[in-house]
Amino acid sequence: MMLKFKIDKEKCIQCGICAKDCVANIIDLDSGWPRIQKEKEAACLRCQHCLAICPTGAVSILGKRPSQSAPLLGAFPDPAQLETLIKGRRSVRQYEDENLKPELLQRLLNVACQAPTGGNVRQVQLSVIEDKQTMDKFRQYTYAALEKLADEGKLPENRKGFSNFVLLWHKKNIDVLFRGAPHLLIASAPRNISSPVPDCVIALSYFELFAQSLGVGTVWDGLARYAIDELLPGVRKKLDIPENHMIGATMAFGQSAVQYQRTVENDNTNIVRCRVSL
Repeated sequence: MMLKFKIDKEKCIQCGICAKDCVANIIDLDSGWPRIQKEKEAACLRCQHCLAICPTGAVSILGKRPSQSAPLLGAFPDPAQLETLIKGRRSVRQYEDENLKPELLQRLLNVACQAPTGGNVRQVQLSVIEDKQTMDKFRQYTYAALEKLADEGKLPENRKGFSNFVLLWHKKNIDVLFRGAPHLLIASAPRNISSPVPDCVIALSYFELFAQSLGVGTVWDGLARYAIDELLPGVRKKLDIPENHMIGATMAFGQSAVQYQRTVENDNTNIVRCRVSL
């Protein structure tokens, strides 16, 4: 992909801050104006730091222009409100039986796609079930497939408990695997990149915090991940997850049917202050 690194000379003040902040150290000012020489383009991490840091909006790259970006000055959330959001997020296990509005769902996915990745490889795939009718079919299929495994005695020893989930579903209509959520999000990434699992977890962490700020409930769904990734590999194909991908994290979500009233206060017992003598 061509970098399309361009400088608006009417706006550029030749301060050199884009070159100084370049992670790959490939921007120079030898000609008087910022530039990336052709032989150095392959080293670009495509992080867009140069576009983001330019004080006058003179830098464009990868076809992205400053006018397409949101200004940051004074636009970050209030720290106290952000702290309350982080401390107040809850795992939601009660959902309204309705789809999220398509524009809201797309907004959430767009934010998740902004999450950082190791080496800025940006190869996390977000596989989403975006309507409750499809989710209901997927739910039925998954429980039926697990029931077949249980009946045939093919559940691994460490996953025998899934047979109980099947019984609860059939006898009491209790959905332990997906908690009755109308939507499911699976983050996967190629196994051969530097940090596939962390990249997936970070993407869903961004998704979760933004979702809960908008009243959308989420729950980290490790049981669904075990079912899809370990017990029912055929399901991966139905979700269009590539064979070379590993599933890093799974999240059920939807419009929350509950409203929590306050934060909880967890003890900070796992903080270790390192005092290193060198």
